[in-house]
Amino acid sequence: MTELNISTAAGVFDAIVGGPPEGRPVLLLHGFPQTGLAWQRQIAALAAHGYRVLAPNQRGYSPGVRPERPEGYHISTLVDDVVAITEELGWATFDLVGHDWGGAVAWWTADAHPGRVRTLTVVSTPHPGALADSLRTDENQRDRSRYMIDWRETPATEDDMLANDAEKLRAMYAGRVPQASVDAYIRHLSQPGALTAALNWYRAGRPERAIGVIEVPTLYVWSTQDTAFGPAAAQETGQWVKGPYRFEDLQGVSHWIPEEAPETLNHLLLEHLQAHGEYGTTATAPPTDSRIR
Repeated sequence: MTELNISTAAGVFDAIVGGPPEGRPVLLLHGFPQTGLAWQRQIAALAAHGYRVLAPNQRGYSPGVRPERPEGYHISTLVDDVVAITEELGWATFDLVGHDWGGAVAWWTADAHPGRVRTLTVVSTPHPGALADSLRTDENQRDRSRYMIDWRETPATEDDMLANDAEKLRAMYAGRVPQASVDAYIRHLSQPGALTAALNWYRAGRPERAIGVIEVPTLYVWSTQDTAFGPAAAQETGQWVKGPYRFEDLQGVSHWIPEEAPETLNHLLLEHLQAHGEYGTTATAPPTDSRIR
């Protein structure tokens, strides 16, 4: 793995890259409160199988793309960043993987640009339509999502999270993320303006349009001990995918799947990529459809 800077019209994104330059391209999108480092085990596994894998620090996490105001973090802008990064890399099509907020961006990108996304893999985050339905009908999901309202307060949220050597920020990882990675995330988010930029993702307001059903081959991986996303939204997500769909629920695993269960995720991800061939979005073999689980 090496570090890479990607210049776009919006600014310069920092990234980690691995695998042969001629390999099939895969883009990995991290969530909050992490960086592209969250994908290091997936980068190593995919690179070993010949894929070209890139994990950028997304808008606000890269110092070179850090607008001060929440308006700079609308979901459409985050999707535009994905397009800009992949165009700068010369990737006409690519496999897209996202976790947490990166998962939300991945859903919206696959909806807006189905011709660019060869396959979609989303970890933890349900389809935004399924999540919206659950927030209306499921008290359990409403309780899980109350933190989003609290985090929109500023600057009290930042001060609270970073107080006492970022005690509350560290607690979010719940002992499920390697300590070295936690320390790296805290150092990164302790930079001036970095945590505010990350929280601006929550403060940017509602999407400008409704999201539709997803047409590209999709793998959705959820875990039973996820504190942010409950079973109602997870189980409904399959209703929002029209293309080939596979749903996997990991028993006893928390929200931090890429780092807590990397081998399991790597196995599922490689299966998904290999099932859908080198080119196009048509599966070369029918995937396991476990949407009823």
